[in-house]
Amino acid sequence: MKTKRRVGVLMGGPSRERDISIKSGKAVSQALKNKGIDVVPVELMECSAMNGYREFVKQQILSCNIDIAFIALHGEFGEDGMIQRLLEEVNIPYTGSRIDASKLGMDKISSKDIFKLNNISIPRYTVIHNKDKLNAQQYFTILGCPLVVKPSSEGSSIGLSIVESENDFYIAIDIAFKYSDSVIIEEYIQGREITVGILEDKPLPIVEIIPKRKFFDFKAKYEKGLTEYKVPASIDKTQYDACQRMALEAHKALGAHFFSRVDMILSNNGIPVVLEVNTIPGLTEMSLLPKAALAAGVDFEGLILKILKSVE
Repeated sequence: MKTKRRVGVLMGGPSRERDISIKSGKAVSQALKNKGIDVVPVELMECSAMNGYREFVKQQILSCNIDIAFIALHGEFGEDGMIQRLLEEVNIPYTGSRIDASKLGMDKISSKDIFKLNNISIPRYTVIHNKDKLNAQQYFTILGCPLVVKPSSEGSSIGLSIVESENDFYIAIDIAFKYSDSVIIEEYIQGREITVGILEDKPLPIVEIIPKRKFFDFKAKYEKGLTEYKVPASIDKTQYDACQRMALEAHKALGAHFFSRVDMILSNNGIPVVLEVNTIPGLTEMSLLPKAALAAGVDFEGLILKILKSVE
């Protein structure tokens, strides 16, 4: 790949993770500039309705006259295959996973189906599509207490709750339905929260996440001082290897390309359990994938350059 080609860093967009995306995009842009790459930051607008949005974005991207798109978009219109499809239509190569893998990674229900087919350990769960005639006690009986309630298609723990009472259960259901037409009710796995970055389709050192709040929610993820990170995690070698192996299996099962981040729980029984695969994880120097890469000897600028050079 010729470094003289013009790279557009796509950021912003219409999702609830817009602000995080802009931080990722700015960090990526600066890293590429530091490496002498011709960079154009492309901040996609917000929108309240998707009518006409896709065509507007297409024209915005074409007007920038870029040769390659570095996708730093999170959530809707970034990780769900929509921007990937648009870029393929206009023949602009792009970083990261292709259309189908992006859609699967964003859709927690579809990705769980894929994991089950590939014998990848996941929490027990059920899916509901409306709030009619819900019986909270039924779910506590089947899946245990506490329960995890979350939208089927949001990232950054948006709309996610951990509940231990019937009253909190119904509140959590109402919250989750604000973000998605389908809601996942899932067993809570007791254990250590970890994430395994994938780079060059190989697992990186494991990061252990130790939130100072009840769980690793949106606030714990993005406010300084609310979470401690240990990388590499202090885990028994046999379990460590098993976590990395399962993370790579999840990455491959979805068809993710070159890099991703696999969020997991190492249960108290020593069993790695996959929660989700992020096909476009956060890309600031403080984000989890860059932390893992640095532990493997790849600094932030080196990581971003590797991702760019992965574009065929």
